Amino acid sequence: MKIIGLIGGMSWESTLEYYRIINEDMRSELGGDHSAEVVIYSFDFYDIVRLQEQGEWKKLEDMMVEAGKDLKEAGANFLLICANTMNKMADEVEKRVDLPVIHIGDATAEVIKERDMSKVGLVGTKYVMEGDFYKRRMKERHDIEVLIPKKEDREEVHDIIYNELCKGEVREESKGSLLKMLQDTVERGAEGIILGCTEIPLYITEDDVDIPLFDTTTIHAEAAVNRALEDN
Repeated sequence: MKIIGLIGGMSWESTLEYYRIINEDMRSELGGDHSAEVVIYSFDFYDIVRLQEQGEWKKLEDMMVEAGKDLKEAGANFLLICANTMNKMADEVEKRVDLPVIHIGDATAEVIKERDMSKVGLVGTKYVMEGDFYKRRMKERHDIEVLIPKKEDREEVHDIIYNELCKGEVREESKGSLLKMLQDTVERGAEGIILGCTEIPLYITEDDVDIPLFDTTTIHAEAAVNRALEDN
C-alpha cells in the first residue's frame, strides 16, 4: 500500500480521529491484522492559531510546506492537511513539496455529488466560511453552490470552534446554537450541510439532526485509504 502522510495537530483531537478512521477503514478493506502505513507531522496548535489570528498565511504556508517535505523524506507517497482551514494552501503545498495533496474540499464534493446534491450549507471557521478558497472551489470545480450562516452566526460558530471544540469541550447551549444554524441554513435551501471543521463531527452527528451531514474528517480519511490502495 502507499504511505499516507498526515499534516496534523490542528487540533490534535481531530488528528486522532483521522488516525483512527484511516486504520479502521484499512482493516475493513483488507481484513485480518491489517492497518495503514502512516507518517504524521503534528504541529503545536498554539502556533497555528496565533498566526491565523495575525493573518500570517504565508508563514503558515511555509510551515505546511516544511512539514510536507519532512513527511516526503519519511516516505509518504501523498499528503493530507488534517484541517479544513489549512487546506487554504493545499495547492501550494502540493506544488512546492512535489507530492500529491488530497484536498478536503474535493473529497467532500465527490461525496456530495454521489448524493445528487447541488446546494449545501457550510459551517466551519470564519476562514472557511468567508474565504473564497472553499466556496469558489466547490462552485468552479464541482458545480456545487455553498450557503453559509448569517454574519452574526459565523462569528458565534468561529468562537465555539476555537474556544470550546479545539479545547476538547462544548457547552450544551453552544451545541444548541450550532444545531439552530444548521436548521436555518436548510430553511434557506441547503440540501445537506458540510461540517467544515474537523472538530465539529466530534460533537454534532446525524443522530442530532434530520438532515444529511457531510463529515469532512471521515470523508477525507476514507479518501486517503482509497488513494493508498489504488493499483493494489
